[in-house]
Amino acid sequence: MPGRPTTSFPTRLGRSARLLSHLFLGLYVLAFRYPRLSHAARAAINQRWSAQLIRILGMKVRVLGKAPGLLAHNTLLVANHVSWLDIFALNSVTVSHFVAKRELRRWPVIGWMIKNAGTVFIDRTSRRDASRVNEQLAHSLSQGSCMAVFPEGTTTDGTDLLPFKASLFESARMAGSHVQPVALRYLDEHGRLTTLPAYIDKISLVRSLGRILSMPSGTVELVFGQTLQAHAEEECSRFQLAEAARAEVASGLGLTPPAPAQPRKPTRTPDDLPA
Repeated sequence: MPGRPTTSFPTRLGRSARLLSHLFLGLYVLAFRYPRLSHAARAAINQRWSAQLIRILGMKVRVLGKAPGLLAHNTLLVANHVSWLDIFALNSVTVSHFVAKRELRRWPVIGWMIKNAGTVFIDRTSRRDASRVNEQLAHSLSQGSCMAVFPEGTTTDGTDLLPFKASLFESARMAGSHVQPVALRYLDEHGRLTTLPAYIDKISLVRSLGRILSMPSGTVELVFGQTLQAHAEEECSRFQLAEAARAEVASGLGLTPPAPAQPRKPTRTPDDLPA
């Protein structure tokens, strides 16, 4: 687990300067280039910008399992949620539009950036808003987009996995989507699990960034589980789909979730079936 910050002040200052420059580059691209680009070109820019952000912060991404590729057609990505860095780590491998709580839209600079990058905002206190977001997600998925949700509904320190909220899994059933579970783990320079990047306990964004900048180096592990297939006409409910996805994420984290009340898993995609 994390100890005291060990990077020098010049190192943190240099990273901060490069990060500020990178943010201004992102703002310029979003404001002047992004609207005129094709979907594939936007995805390529998003992937490169996200990967560079991770590197500037002194971290790297390690992929375990089979990632669905840069452009995953009609795919709902579901992951545990540890940090605001999760979005960029995932986008450095598979580019998605994310569902985020509406409070993020008010964040300075970053709120504007993620809004213009296609983020869908949800009021987690309103069941009616979940229905609206489901329809929006299902439409985007059926048009071939890759969407991403954090079904825990909040962040954790990465050492545990909360129950998955099933509401947004309905969008995958409506669109007949692939559901791709992903487990995120943050490791320190020695390869040990660290909670320093965790965005928890009402910590401010500035303080969270300072903690990440203090790390000499680190790794974000993305463990891609087996892909699940959602079908609206099948007996498998959104609750069973959520439990199956949670089991895959828990396995990637090395955890054992409690057995679901209805354990039948949804159909695997053809690529995941044994020969």
